[in-house]
Amino acid sequence: MNAQVQFPTPGYEIDVEPLSGRVTAYRGDVVLASTTRARVLYETRCEPVIYFPIEDLAGKVDCAPDRRSYCPFKGSAICGQMEVGGETIPQAVWRYDLPLPDTSDIDGYVAFVPGVVTRMDLGHNIIRQRSDTHMSGPLVDWLVRDAGRIDTPEGLTAALADKLAENGVSLTRMSIMIWSLHPLIAGKNYVWRKGDDGTGSVSTYAPSYEIHDHAGFANSPLRHVSNGMGGVRQRLTDTDTEDMFPIMADLRALGGTDYVAMPLKFSDGRINVLTLTSDHPNGFTTASLGLIFECAPAISRFYEVFMQRENAQALLETYVGKRSGARVLGGEIRRGDGDEIDAAIMFVDLRNSTRLESELGRSDYIRLLNEFFETVSDVVHGNGGEVLKFIGDAVLAVFPAEGDFSARGQALASARQIITMLDSLPADGEAASEAAIGIAYGRVTYGNVGSRERLDFTVIGEPANIAARLADYAKEADYPIVVTADVVPPKSSEDIRMLGALELHNIARPVPAAAVTPLGERPAVAMPPVPLALPHGRYTPRGVRH
Repeated sequence: MNAQVQFPTPGYEIDVEPLSGRVTAYRGDVVLASTTRARVLYETRCEPVIYFPIEDLAGKVDCAPDRRSYCPFKGSAICGQMEVGGETIPQAVWRYDLPLPDTSDIDGYVAFVPGVVTRMDLGHNIIRQRSDTHMSGPLVDWLVRDAGRIDTPEGLTAALADKLAENGVSLTRMSIMIWSLHPLIAGKNYVWRKGDDGTGSVSTYAPSYEIHDHAGFANSPLRHVSNGMGGVRQRLTDTDTEDMFPIMADLRALGGTDYVAMPLKFSDGRINVLTLTSDHPNGFTTASLGLIFECAPAISRFYEVFMQRENAQALLETYVGKRSGARVLGGEIRRGDGDEIDAAIMFVDLRNSTRLESELGRSDYIRLLNEFFETVSDVVHGNGGEVLKFIGDAVLAVFPAEGDFSARGQALASARQIITMLDSLPADGEAASEAAIGIAYGRVTYGNVGSRERLDFTVIGEPANIAARLADYAKEADYPIVVTADVVPPKSSEDIRMLGALELHNIARPVPAAAVTPLGERPAVAMPPVPLALPHGRYTPRGVRH
């Protein structure tokens, strides 16, 4: 589509008009500039700005290229200091060294930063009041009435690109970079591209936090806009103009003629980025960019709602697990909300944690502990379970049953894999990650417990207590894994040793249990004999007296 957008009502406008007679700017009693060639720039929703020819300034001006900002409507501006009347004013003026066509009449002119001029003598000139144009039209109506019905950010991105095209904005590419609150993902980048057949498609990218150290991001419009340095605009057909950023050459090679990046601000102050690339021979018009600029706050709110939900889901999954997080988001948010379920409960305890912390020191111990937690979590999730919480140097996991033996099998397979994987991790000198694991099966309450204002989504029931006691037993009896007898497969293999009924601390009844070796280990090597006595007298195989 090559037609440019037209509006039934006045749209975003930029006008530059000459002023008659002499215009003088003062700072106190000091003249900053005096000229008969002054011009005024009118821009929608902005205060009028007086511009002076740079040669008519009363002092020396030094504009530094590294103090640069960009405006999608006016171009690239540089800010500078001014020495006048014995005073050096650090941030005194700005000028557009590469003004866009709509503002070409201020090429070679400068304006004073607000607050520098204390009095402006306009002579007989009268400055118009700022214009706050009422924006309306199909795009605004769509944002107000229909956009809120779209349920995904990808869907909104595709629909927004279509609506802009319907309004005469010629696009070949559009991207929306939204920063997120996620432990692994820096944000989501939704990129719409127009295909050869004229239709568009959306791709979603989720860069990690390493993006902030990547050279391509460090010298990109995304970083520039996100850091609050204003918008970016470059006409890609201007071959005699140096590219502001390396990506401009890539977009030009893809047929782009004009590029703009503008901020999408969230209500908490975070700055996200909307970028647009045109393939129209004349690029973007001020009217079309003004339409998008005016609608940007509304567009931003839609993406903020999507990202808030994603952030809530990510944080819940991070702190309470994927399955539990989904239940909380689904409305189980009151104390007592939950279900009674059959589940295999697994308790994984790090061996020798006190000694490890003493030997390694705090920072290396934390690194080892994180490695231990990550190994356990990956295995549990890979076998269909969920890590409910980290308790000091231990992990509590749940494997909900589906009416068959699968939950017990998943828990047992996870325990074997965890022991094997921890054994294969590189050790820090004499320090290595080793675990003692207890597994129990039975009926538990899976839901919210706690105070009225502070809840915990967890499992409550005797199987959870038994799993923790079995892990203690495994640690002190030097078994890698101890499980309740009902977790043992119907056709148990030689790597399982029945221990009889154990009397466990604070468990009312004896618990039939078995010891298990991890994968690849033979019981003759890995399994110690059944102990006759253990420290503290807490665990005694049923029938053995001491």
